[in-house]
Amino acid sequence: MSSSDSTPLVVTIDGPAASGKSSTAGLVAARLGVRHVDSGMLYRSVTAARLRDGGAPEHWTEQSVLDAARRVSLAPASTGFTPLLDGVDCTEEIRGEAVTALVSLVAKMSHVRAWVNAMVRATASSHAVVVDGRDMGTAVFPDARLKVWLVAMPAERARRRVLQRTGREPTHGELEAETAELEARDLKDREQTQPAPDAVWIDTTGISQDEQVGRIAALAEERQ
Repeated sequence: MSSSDSTPLVVTIDGPAASGKSSTAGLVAARLGVRHVDSGMLYRSVTAARLRDGGAPEHWTEQSVLDAARRVSLAPASTGFTPLLDGVDCTEEIRGEAVTALVSLVAKMSHVRAWVNAMVRATASSHAVVVDGRDMGTAVFPDARLKVWLVAMPAERARRRVLQRTGREPTHGELEAETAELEARDLKDREQTQPAPDAVWIDTTGISQDEQVGRIAALAEERQ
């Protein structure tokens, strides 16, 4: 997609955990014909790299995590980028439970966040992109053409997460447990994940993913 000036289009999608940022960003990018950059994928890849190095997580230092991060890279793919760890596609590994349990710890590290943000900026330096994750509309792309903040009620985010993981609607117990986990995650992330002042808020609790993708794509097209 071409833009109306010499700066490639950047659309940022931020929001709390499990708000559908990554899946929505990928679909918006496809709708617009641009590349999708998933910053969460980078945090997960760094976490996986540090896990491979061993040692109890409570003893991980920021420097040891940064050293592990140097083994992470991105390879251009048809619609986005593939995460590589030691030169090999690590997409499946970074979605495992071990990485999921520790990615918030890694994402709190300021120098790691700076490293991830630099990687994301580099991918967007010469391509129109839709990016999602932490700080995208604030620290990473404060001048982005369009900034979106996705929100949804914790129970709805929990339902979607279980549905995605299991392929079925959650039981009452599963929904309660998943909701409690997400609310705890929200508290952890609140200080480090905030919407940009000029972000467009979209509450996805009562709308389909196709509808939210359509809204964001239309907003992006208006700003070309």
